[in-house]
Amino acid sequence: MPTQRPKSTSTAHASRRSESSRRAILTAAFDLVQEVGYSGLSIEGIASRAGVGKQTIYRWWPSKGAVLFDAFLMLSEGDDGDPALPDTGDLRADLALVLRATVDELNDPRYDVPMRALTLEIARDPALAATYAERLGEPMSALKKERLRSAQRAGELRDDLDLDVVVDLVWSPLFSRWLQRSGPLTHAYADGVVATALDGLRPRLR
Repeated sequence: MPTQRPKSTSTAHASRRSESSRRAILTAAFDLVQEVGYSGLSIEGIASRAGVGKQTIYRWWPSKGAVLFDAFLMLSEGDDGDPALPDTGDLRADLALVLRATVDELNDPRYDVPMRALTLEIARDPALAATYAERLGEPMSALKKERLRSAQRAGELRDDLDLDVVVDLVWSPLFSRWLQRSGPLTHAYADGVVATALDGLRPRLR
């Protein structure tokens, strides 16, 4: 029976060096964009901060936007368990919890500049937009819809709803208000979004 040949010591060391360089590059990109803004961010600057050659960066990423996107993904590495939305059997409470956590993240000054930079770059770079959709946007949408399907099975939502529309109704208002700075982004606002999405806009029947 054939066995898998163990990695050589030199291969293992190279792998560790590559991972160390990758994390240094991503950390450098995340830190630098907060200091100099996205317009001031450059591959050369990232390479200098990370202590690597710029060709190392170009070998792994096609643009500074792609580097910044991976820097955000790195923040969630090492989380225990599979990602999932809370499912306590109370959809209103679960959505309020998730949206309040989203408010806290959007209000975190460490993430504001990098997230705005990444959002603008996704809007004008089709390749980065496709990467975002494949690696983060679509997987997150699938998690949200699975939680909504659970609510449908429990009788908390109608069976004939377009869940893509529901996801937009629940999550998009927070992102829009944050991006446009059109009003305060608070827990109370998040609760109001949940209430409006679940209760509808028509007057209640007496």
